Amino acid sequence: MRWEAASNSPWVTADTGTVGIGRGLMKVVIFCGGLGVRMGEETQRIPKPMITVGARPILWHIMKWYSSWGHNEFVLCLGYRAESIKEYFLSYNEALSNDFVLSNGGTSVELLGSDISDWRITFAYTGMNSTMAERLLAVTPYLGEDEYFLATYGDGLTDVPLPDVIERLRSSGKTAIFLSVRPTINAHVVAADPDGVVRSVQELRYGDVWINGGFMVFRRNVLDYVNPGEELVDEPFARLIADGELLAYRYEGFWEPMDTMKDKQRLDALAESGRAPWIHTGIPAALTD
Repeated sequence: MRWEAASNSPWVTADTGTVGIGRGLMKVVIFCGGLGVRMGEETQRIPKPMITVGARPILWHIMKWYSSWGHNEFVLCLGYRAESIKEYFLSYNEALSNDFVLSNGGTSVELLGSDISDWRITFAYTGMNSTMAERLLAVTPYLGEDEYFLATYGDGLTDVPLPDVIERLRSSGKTAIFLSVRPTINAHVVAADPDGVVRSVQELRYGDVWINGGFMVFRRNVLDYVNPGEELVDEPFARLIADGELLAYRYEGFWEPMDTMKDKQRLDALAESGRAPWIHTGIPAALTD
């Protein structure tokens, strides 16, 4: 597919004239309220989404990835240490992150690039101990009347082609789709008979095991499947499955969670190498293919 810019829409395909980012910009709901207890001392000071990957919080990287596909309107579901996320963006200085020209004795700054000037961010406090489903219900008023919206956790990165995921859901007529990936943990699956005789030992990542990667696209009617007090991927997903309304988008490309300090170290190394897969994605990258 060939991509090109157009004056009447952010990006269109040259072949069909439809918006390349999934035929319409969508709001992005990011769940940022959890405690992140597995990250130890790091999350005693800041919420997990504010832990840095390279020089910036993983939350920034997630938002930048969505923005690379043209989705610049975010709804942050805040909870634990919400003030640190608010303060980060309230004090954000584009000049510290981009090249600029200083003139007039330091009184004039001309930015030569921008990180977040196109972003519109809603900061919504959704409770300290709320479940993910409760956080989603709490921000429903900020979704407007949009037919579709995107959602993700605040602790994972990927290079999945987002327009493909969106189009898979849209063309299916279903209610929800989530990224399905192979687990990254080091473990072995053991098959044994009732007497304990082992028949096989296989690395988990090479078995037929797929997990929820945390990047989701929802049709608005998914809210009809959600009740207060529930976990989003438990009871609501069970109802969607019963109705045949839930899809999985299997992806074997880059996906990495940040659940442990070892995960953070891997992501740090990628960010510092200049070859982070999640950075080299989006419409500009597609234009060069």
